[in-house]
Amino acid sequence: MMEFLQTPLILFLAFVAPIWIISHYVTKWRTAKILSAEDEKMLQELWELTPRLESRINTLERILDAEAPDWRKQL
Repeated sequence: MMEFLQTPLILFLAFVAPIWIISHYVTKWRTAKILSAEDEKMLQELWELTPRLESRINTLERILDAEAPDWRKQL
């Protein structure tokens, strides 16, 4: 009985299993490159938040320039 199962098992492990594993991980890799709807929504929210944050940074820099003119040299 073992001789009967050995040949198909060897063929499966030599040919089918590697192709199966490679195709599985290639598929995983392709789907990982695509953004999900949740990721796209978060990216859009961050994109919309960027101008407000940039404005805040500019305001803080103006305040620091007025109150501590040498603050940039300390960086």
